[in-house]
Amino acid sequence: MQEKIKNGIKEALKKLEIDSGDIVLEHPEDFKNGDYSTNVAMVYAKEMKMKPVDLAEKIIAEIARLNSDNGVEGVEEIEIAGPGFINFFLSREFFAESVEEILKQKENFGKNNLFASKKVMVEYTDPNPFKPFHIGHLMTNAIGESVSRIFEFSGAKVTRANYQGDIGPHVAKAIFGLQKFGLPDKSLPISNQAQYIGECYSKGSNLYDTDDSAKKEIDEINKKLYEKSDEKINEIYNWGRKITLEAFEELYKLLGTKFDKYYFESEVSEIGKKIVFENLKKVEDPEDNRRIFEKSDGAVVFYGEKYDPKLHTRVFINSQGLPTYETKELGLTMLKFKKDNFFSKKLDLSIVTTAVEQAEYMKVVQKAISIMHPDLEKRMKHITHGMMRLESGKMSSRKGNVVTGESLINDAMDVVREKISGREFSEIEKQNIAKIVGISALKYSILKSSIGSDIIFDFEKSISFDGDSGPYLQYTAVRANSILGKAKDFNFKYEKEIPEETTSLEKMLYQFPEVVNRVYRELAPHYIATYLTELASAFNTFYANTKILDENNKYIVYHLELVNSFYQTMKNGLWLLGIETPERM
Repeated sequence: MQEKIKNGIKEALKKLEIDSGDIVLEHPEDFKNGDYSTNVAMVYAKEMKMKPVDLAEKIIAEIARLNSDNGVEGVEEIEIAGPGFINFFLSREFFAESVEEILKQKENFGKNNLFASKKVMVEYTDPNPFKPFHIGHLMTNAIGESVSRIFEFSGAKVTRANYQGDIGPHVAKAIFGLQKFGLPDKSLPISNQAQYIGECYSKGSNLYDTDDSAKKEIDEINKKLYEKSDEKINEIYNWGRKITLEAFEELYKLLGTKFDKYYFESEVSEIGKKIVFENLKKVEDPEDNRRIFEKSDGAVVFYGEKYDPKLHTRVFINSQGLPTYETKELGLTMLKFKKDNFFSKKLDLSIVTTAVEQAEYMKVVQKAISIMHPDLEKRMKHITHGMMRLESGKMSSRKGNVVTGESLINDAMDVVREKISGREFSEIEKQNIAKIVGISALKYSILKSSIGSDIIFDFEKSISFDGDSGPYLQYTAVRANSILGKAKDFNFKYEKEIPEETTSLEKMLYQFPEVVNRVYRELAPHYIATYLTELASAFNTFYANTKILDENNKYIVYHLELVNSFYQTMKNGLWLLGIETPERM
């Protein structure tokens, strides 16, 4: 409908000999001001040397001449408001047909073909073996999974990728800690062993910063890891890598993510190193502009500011001859685009999600890549997220421990268990509800804000069944599904009669495809979260004011269709956020 009205306006402007650009068409906050509104008359009034109201009248007249239905099928009325806004009111028939269309399309409602047949790889989560799964990994997981689903909803073939640092100083610090403090009891659950490895990493990291002897030993371990020259170190490495990767898989399953492709620093390191040296300026010809890397104090660097004053210099090979994160990122990108046979056709878009502190370094790496491969410049996109803090301001869990992503997940599930402890559910149901609702609380808290924003996480507010939370959306969906379940045993005559008055719920439902379209164009999942919250509010108002399952309700068939269309739209929207819709709550 949005495009139909825009085209009608463009045709009218064309008749008035106005060369228009993009037409801004918005939904008024108050439905009394129409279903769509545009300021186009105010935009072009000065150019036409007319008052905006007068130009608005001419635009409306031209739209009306297009055909007998005010120029746009489904538009019942067009009016001028204020200084020259043009407001469009949609017909009763349009809303009734929209409900039918939702029920017809079901899980496909809202889908589009904006990226049909394209190949997209979304890289996200990226936890490092030997280190804890921290809150940042939780944030990039929620964002990356939602972005993956947005592209799938838009017709793309999406591959979920996970890039993990299984080599480097952090591994050496963890192995040093394991050698010093001993290995864990291998009969313990995987998650407990992984937690112990993370603690050894923290201890090793602290000693690296405070003890020169430990620092020297850790640097030596790091070198041996790259060389694979020490059998005992290799044995600890292989065991620790396996344990932490298995622990991560348990978390991915909880979060509802299944990766298609795994990349590791150990496999991309040599690829990146080779590319750097192939593009290193030769001593005898330092002005050779075909090569972009240069030697500096025993290291190999890229002078980003030479190509863009907003960039800076980054080291790609350090003075010890070891590749840095930048070189590994270079090798990873080349593996994705040039050397990976996972796709039958070329990769059209590579999206990487990381914390915001990696933004500047990624800009430098992507600039280096785009100089070597100009065709990749528009096929690489970097999404960054902000920081998450607890409402108390202290980064400690409910049990008094330092907050990791895993502890936050467990704490969220514990809070849900407390809330439903008195309800008549089996223990298995309680565990399942705690998992589904606890994860939704976390994901919604992350996704309701624009990507890049810092987040304040409040346990009570995020897990509330009322208001701005994931559980509130789930609870409203469950309520709608409950009505549909009860209707199966309700005796009523199947004769559909449509009420004359249009509800706010109907005025919200048809907007879902437009919201999905905007989310795709801007890669901004928070628009889905905002829309679903407003949609749930509209449903609850409808539910409070309507006796649906009532033998005297002559609109019962249509009302049940409306409830069903709401439930389907909510499920589709929650899926885009990576949130599961439970059967009961």
